[in-house]
Amino acid sequence: MGITTEIPASPAPRKLAPAQGSTAQQPPDDITRGLFSSGRRMVRTHPLATDALLAAVLLALSTEWLAGSGFASLRSVLIQTVLIAAVVARRIWPASVFLFTSALAFGQWLLGFPLLGDAAVLVALYTVAAHQSRIRALLAAALAESGAVIAALKWDPAGTPQRSLVFLTATVVAALFAGLAVASGRQYLDWMDERARRLEVERDQQAEIAAAAERTRIARELHDIVSHSLSVVITLADAAAIVGRADPDRGVEAMTEVSEVGRRALADMRAMLGVLRTDEPSSALAPQPGVAELDALADQVRGTGLAVGLTVEGTAFPLGAAAELTLYRIVQEALTNTLRHAGARHAQVTISYADPDVQVRVTDDGGRTRAGTEPGAPGHGLDGMRERVALHGGVLRAGPGPATADGWLVEASFRVEQVPA
Repeated sequence: MGITTEIPASPAPRKLAPAQGSTAQQPPDDITRGLFSSGRRMVRTHPLATDALLAAVLLALSTEWLAGSGFASLRSVLIQTVLIAAVVARRIWPASVFLFTSALAFGQWLLGFPLLGDAAVLVALYTVAAHQSRIRALLAAALAESGAVIAALKWDPAGTPQRSLVFLTATVVAALFAGLAVASGRQYLDWMDERARRLEVERDQQAEIAAAAERTRIARELHDIVSHSLSVVITLADAAAIVGRADPDRGVEAMTEVSEVGRRALADMRAMLGVLRTDEPSSALAPQPGVAELDALADQVRGTGLAVGLTVEGTAFPLGAAAELTLYRIVQEALTNTLRHAGARHAQVTISYADPDVQVRVTDDGGRTRAGTEPGAPGHGLDGMRERVALHGGVLRAGPGPATADGWLVEASFRVEQVPA
């Protein structure tokens, strides 16, 4: 029996990837942009060193030109060196450096020999235009132009006085406009920085306003849930204590209702606080109560012994979740106040539809005065109702009912189109 040996195929050669950060993977535009950004950063962080380097390069070029000309002498070398050395301090004293270099260049003109180092005057002019006012820049340009005129007439650097004047004037104008462009760019960047700072402040203020509004909304919801539920629980507990001995069955029913109200309040609290949790899925949150839940609310209050009537007038039309929640909370708070502050035996809830307007009225027979409604009284029920109605552009009235009735009235009306998006 023969033995067959399988020889694995050699793996295909792999291409070596360029090292991370290698310029071979970077497009030329990115390289150029990076070098330009690095240069600007160095100029901002080390201005004196940058100006010293500029002066050294200008001095080297000027010295080489002077060595090949017929004007080389100890005096010309000394004047050129001092003229260019002043460039180092151009950012510290822009106007003073310009006047110094202009005076030194004029003295050189009087001595009768040209220097390439006169370019220091143009550098000083550029600095004045970039860092000083427009008036100073124009005055400096006029002074530099006068120097260009007398230099063109005396030395003819371009071959003829006319060409020389055009050439030297062009250098003066170029230095002036380059400095003005830099100044405009700096002002624009300063404006952008200030605008970004203002936008950041406004963003923080808007965030604080939104947070305050959300805190108010949550406090209002918690007040409505806790206040109503505790009022019902206390009333039922008192009733159970009273009838428990004489009629144990009714006492058990009352305590059972207490348990159900407490569980519903706890579920509402969990739903409300669940909104604040970022890890709570939206599908797990129960919908907010609306007009359809008013029957259950009336049954719950009837369990405390208060007779509650619920009437709907007009043809119902879609209100939207926000408007329905407002109606529900107004009815809930009004009935809660009836339980807490009035010895009423009957309450009537009326919902009136007149598209696009809707009105809710809650009346009771608990007297024309009501504890807890005087100015400065503790509690936020009425304030919460007014805030809810105001969100829809509506009006709330709370006070004694009609003169013919001995009771209290809470009435709110608003237009559904004014519900904010």
